[in-house]
Amino acid sequence: MKVGIKKLPHALEFPLPHYATQGSAGLDLLAAIDEEIELLPGQRLAVPTGIAIELPPGFEAQVRPRSGLALNHGVTCLNSPGTIDSDYRGEIKAILINHGAEAFVIQRGHKIAQMVIARHEQAELVEVETLGDSARGAGGFGSTGMTVKS
Repeated sequence: MKVGIKKLPHALEFPLPHYATQGSAGLDLLAAIDEEIELLPGQRLAVPTGIAIELPPGFEAQVRPRSGLALNHGVTCLNSPGTIDSDYRGEIKAILINHGAEAFVIQRGHKIAQMVIARHEQAELVEVETLGDSARGAGGFGSTGMTVKS
C-alpha cells in the first residue's frame, strides 16, 4: 500500500517519516517548529510535524505517543490515538501534554510522536429493538475485576 506524503515549506529539510527498525509499527514524527517550545507541567499544545498525507480509502493514520517520552518525561499525546481520516489533507499535528513534574523542552526536529497506518471499516448501523445476550451483558467500567480468576 502506498501513501502520498507532502513535505510542507517549514519542514523541507527533514527526512520523510520512516520506521526506525524493520519491526516498527509506527513512523517517527518530528517537531516542525521554528523555535524551541517549553511545555510546562499540565500544559498542552498542538505541535506541527511539517507533513500532510493522502491515505487511500479504508485506511486511517493514528498519531500515538512515544513510550520513551511518556516514561522519562511524562509527555504524551492527549487524544491517543489521534485519528487522521483518509479525506484529511491538512498538516498532521501531535497534541502533546506534559504530565510530568518539570518543564519539557521541545526542539526543532525532535521525535515527538509516532504515526501508525491502519485499515478500518465503516459500519452500517441498523437500529434494533433489543440486543443479543452476552456473558458480560451491560457490565461496564471495572466489571471484570482487577485480578485473574483461576
